[in-house]
Amino acid sequence: MDFLLECIGFPPDSDLAELGARVERDGESVAWRDPDGLHRRLQLAEGLELRLDRDEEQSAPALWPYFQSPHRLRVALESLERVPDQPYDALLRGDANPAPPTHPELAGESWPLACYLTDARRFDRPLPARHVIAVSIAGFALDVAWIGADRDAPTAGALARPHGALLHPLGRAQDPGGCMDLSLRIDAVRHLSNPLTGLAFDLLECDAPGRPLQLFVSRWQLEEDELPAPRPGMRIDGVFVFTGRVAGGLPATRVARAHFG
Repeated sequence: MDFLLECIGFPPDSDLAELGARVERDGESVAWRDPDGLHRRLQLAEGLELRLDRDEEQSAPALWPYFQSPHRLRVALESLERVPDQPYDALLRGDANPAPPTHPELAGESWPLACYLTDARRFDRPLPARHVIAVSIAGFALDVAWIGADRDAPTAGALARPHGALLHPLGRAQDPGGCMDLSLRIDAVRHLSNPLTGLAFDLLECDAPGRPLQLFVSRWQLEEDELPAPRPGMRIDGVFVFTGRVAGGLPATRVARAHFG
C-alpha cells in the first residue's frame, strides 16, 4: 500500500526506508495488532496516522495510511475472512446501513460494503449471519476516473440513487479485496497539511446513505490524469480501498485470539 501514501501528502519520490525508520523511532504501538512491538503508528493529524507493519523481526516493513472516521457506519455481516499473510487484518463483506426490522421500507438505502478491518483480533468468536456491527472506515484512491459537476455524472443511474450514491465492491477473482467502485457527491473538502513533508492534501466528505464517507485522493494522480481539484458540489468516480476498525456491536471479548466464521 506504499503508493496510497500519496493520498496523505507523501510525494511519489519519498524515501520509504527513511520514513519507515522514523515511524519505528517516533511512533507508538498499535492497539489490537502489536503483541511483539512490530506494528507502529505515527499521528499526522486528527484521526490520521501513518502505519508501519512488520510481521517478523527480519521482514521488510509495510507503510500505509489510516484514518479514524468520526462516523459510525452500521453493517450487517455477510462474511469475515482472514487476509493471507496478514494475521491482524480481516476482509469484511456485508450490507452497510441495513434497514431496521421495524422499518423495512428503508431497505433501498442499504448498499454492499467491502473493507479491511485492522483490528481482527477483536473477533474472538464466530458471529451469526447478519449480525450488525458498527465500523469506522475511510477510502484511499486506487484510481480516480472522473471528477466534475454533479449534473454531468457519467455513471448511469447515479443521480437517481438514494443520496446520489453508487457503491459496489470489486467482484472479480483477480481484484484486490476491500476495494469499492463508487460514484459520490462531494459535500465538503478539508485542506490538511502533512507535518513531515509540509505538503497539502485533501480529505473529502461525500454523501452516502447512512453516514457520510471520508475519501483521500492523490494530488499527483489528479494532476497526471488532468482532473480538476475536488470541490464541494462536485462528483467523484473511482476505485478506492477502504480500511477501518470496529466501532461497536461486538460481544464482550474473552480472549485476544481471532476466529472467523
